[in-house]
Amino acid sequence: MIKNEKIKANEVQLTGLNGEDLGVMSTREALALAKQHKVDLVCLSLMTSPPPCKLIGADAAREEAQQAKKKAGKSPDKRKVKEIRLHLQMEDHDRDVKQSQAERILKKGDSVKLVIQVHGAKEGESGKAWAEELCKALKEHGTKTTGVQVSGKQVVVQLDPPN
Repeated sequence: MIKNEKIKANEVQLTGLNGEDLGVMSTREALALAKQHKVDLVCLSLMTSPPPCKLIGADAAREEAQQAKKKAGKSPDKRKVKEIRLHLQMEDHDRDVKQSQAERILKKGDSVKLVIQVHGAKEGESGKAWAEELCKALKEHGTKTTGVQVSGKQVVVQLDPPN
């Protein structure tokens, strides 16, 4: 965030304290106006000419920066991917436990990677079918980000929680 004298542009598109448009004016005039109201002149973007700037009180600028930081912390990039390992010979009760574990992880906001261990091509097809069933069962808690991938001795699918 570029503030006050660090703004190098000759002219700025200024927005007032209450969000009113003050139009295009020289940076020097905008700084004088900011000093008059005892607030900061903050540049919002350097991608346009003249750059849009805003008059913001010191407390408001600090609060806005904290909110932006808080939002960045909740981005999908920060999401953890938890892996749940399964195999086709599992008992029905064990399958249900693993499914409820996946639901719990998705509700918490993390992604789930389901890895089903298989042996051979025949089991690969039934593993893929089971992975599809699990995706349907967990549909209300998460969506598939990858297709069901069958590779060698395992079937893998990843589910992400809804945003």
